[in-house]
Amino acid sequence: MVVEKKALIVLIILFVYKSSSLFAQQTDSLANKFLVDLEIRPRIELNYNFNQQPSDTLAPYFFITQRNRLSASYNIKNDWKFTAELQEIHEWDKYNSSSRVANINFYQLFFEYRVKNLKFRIGRQGVLIDNGRIFSNAPWAQQSRAHEGVRITEQSKNHSQDLYLLFTRNYGDVFDPSFSPVAAHKYKYLFVHHFNHLPIGHFAFNTTNSFELLESQNSLSTRLRVTTGGRIELKKENFYATLNGYYQFGRNQQDKNINAYYLQSEISFNILKSTIRVGTEIMSGDRWDLSSKQSNSFDIKYGVAWRFMGNMNIFSSFPKDLDNRGLINPYLSASVPINDKITLRSDFHLFYSQYLLKNEIDNASDNYLGFENDLSIKYRINQQMELNYGFSYFSSSSAMAFLPKIDNVDKIAIWNYLMFSYRINIIRSKK
Repeated sequence: MVVEKKALIVLIILFVYKSSSLFAQQTDSLANKFLVDLEIRPRIELNYNFNQQPSDTLAPYFFITQRNRLSASYNIKNDWKFTAELQEIHEWDKYNSSSRVANINFYQLFFEYRVKNLKFRIGRQGVLIDNGRIFSNAPWAQQSRAHEGVRITEQSKNHSQDLYLLFTRNYGDVFDPSFSPVAAHKYKYLFVHHFNHLPIGHFAFNTTNSFELLESQNSLSTRLRVTTGGRIELKKENFYATLNGYYQFGRNQQDKNINAYYLQSEISFNILKSTIRVGTEIMSGDRWDLSSKQSNSFDIKYGVAWRFMGNMNIFSSFPKDLDNRGLINPYLSASVPINDKITLRSDFHLFYSQYLLKNEIDNASDNYLGFENDLSIKYRINQQMELNYGFSYFSSSSAMAFLPKIDNVDKIAIWNYLMFSYRINIIRSKK
């Protein structure tokens, strides 16, 4: 309890310190608004020769999932807001099962109150911070990702900041937990502070600090894990550069002392309406001679993986998918708009473990893991409908045989999908 109180006090002090002044906010007193939207999003997937979450098999399989989401929001003069987003995830043909309801749950369910330049949100809510690498609402996943608790937002003409006070509880096991927006979280309490300074000339920067209270696997006590860092950006005409860095310390659920880091650098530029991105991610891992009481493995639990490390999500569960050896991921991405409706994209990834993997007789292997190419096309039919198709393949090295992801390293792993999104407004009233 002492650790929990100290973490909470540090976050509140940081939030208050950066809230140096209040600026009155204009209130729309003209109308109350009530909106109801319906989204239907079926997706067909075919996997071959690799393990993709939430699957637990390496056998090839074809299946269909569909997200049916009904969203309602009621705004009272922009001061009060109530939002409820009920979703049903349906699944067909997986493991030779004809059809089943995978999950029925609320993606979001919260009240929001605004006073001057402060906004208070209470309930279940998606959390998207910065570029989504550390905290994301996971829009690609059919179930998305949400958290429960309180969010306090403060905004001025120079900066904005958010303070999150979040918790988890027992969500039951009536439905498949892998299709729940909240069931995967393992923290007891989570405190997050995000500060974003508006651009100063061509530069912008933000910081994120999170304090996780985790229940120890070896005792009934809690362990504090801290992740701190931020990102700087340079934007100038058709050129963009960014540097992202985080340091993680404290103790994990295995009672190991953490000393880990994450780095990402990227540049991008526009040529004839096309966007080219070149970058590298480094996620620290454990050396083989590291003490059993120490961990150098950086752990990302609440961010999005596919956007940075490939659509196939070969490496998405950290640090387990890498046997705690860390990851280096150079990448190249090109996005080419054909016209106002059609966009083509291709992403290339090279994967290396930071430290050598070892085989069954404890001999070091190569740290090169493989190459992935993601090809996709997006067709925006109109404002309500969108069609997406993607094809991805992964060429493994022999070292991938020592990780539980690829069935046969001599064969190409393949994943492709076809997804249709339809969103329509059912009710839009103002009075």
